[in-house]
Amino acid sequence: MPVTVVRLNLVDPDATPRGLSERYRAALEMAAFADERGVSTLQTEEHHGSPDNWLPAPLAFAGTLLGATRRITVTVSALIAPLYDPLRLAEDLAVLDLASGGRLITVAGIGYRPEEYAAQGKDWKRRGALQDEALETLLAAWTGEPFAHRGRTVRITPRPYTRPHPPLLIGGSSQAAARRAARLGLPFFPSAHLPELEAYYHARREEYGTEGWCLMPPAATPLLHLSEDPDRAWAQYGTHLLYEARRYASWQRGTVRSAVRSRAEDVAALRREGVYRIVTPDECVALAAEGGEAASLVLHPLCGGMPVEEGWRSLRLFAERVLPRLKD
Repeated sequence: MPVTVVRLNLVDPDATPRGLSERYRAALEMAAFADERGVSTLQTEEHHGSPDNWLPAPLAFAGTLLGATRRITVTVSALIAPLYDPLRLAEDLAVLDLASGGRLITVAGIGYRPEEYAAQGKDWKRRGALQDEALETLLAAWTGEPFAHRGRTVRITPRPYTRPHPPLLIGGSSQAAARRAARLGLPFFPSAHLPELEAYYHARREEYGTEGWCLMPPAATPLLHLSEDPDRAWAQYGTHLLYEARRYASWQRGTVRSAVRSRAEDVAALRREGVYRIVTPDECVALAAEGGEAASLVLHPLCGGMPVEEGWRSLRLFAERVLPRLKD
């Protein structure tokens, strides 16, 4: 069966505090519904200071998702690890791992927006060193044994539920990220379909003598919205998809690479491009068949401020008209 994902980043450029609260509560209800219907994963993410209310606190939100569900995996992709105090991050992730029975997966990224570092009082030029410190601290802290940290001996409790440590992957699109994952013996999650970077990761692993594996995204990873009438849905709701596509593209400068990078300037171009797709249930099943064993279906029901009722229509279509056929 393909991996099935519901992505939730809570973007809403026009929301009032009351409206945003209603959106958050709807997201939790959607998470519980997805859990009951057999969706594989809930995915959330992290960005700071965005005028559209992009989720800035993924661990707090992940905790509410884990509390609202019983089976489903929750993935933070990606956590900007250098922005956190390493000891507090180790504690927070250990507690979430214990409370959920190991259902939280964290993809640790380095970020690609200098303004996020500036807002948190972190030095953008030291991001690599900060990432190394954060990851090395997590791995040492989760042993439950005393270790040296910034010139003093510390010990972090409680120990996590998952052994040897909570699920932790390194994300990124650079050789530095792949090399860091190889050196630490952690799995590597490229941010796009980059076979040459996977090869580089495994070569470095052999040099370091570490274990590890690579979770490579498919060559195409469209973000999906379901509708019985895609033409109508594009006409009514395409601007929400375009909003997120343009915002995300504006952050991806220089060598940053992403599986969902869009270059569209209008709704018509976005539809032709295929990074964001509105599909019927039959078309969604066909996408799963085309992908074979590596298929991944990523549903984005609240994309770009999508009205909650339309998000529910998409999710229910997916649960009632797609999931049963995937299981069969």
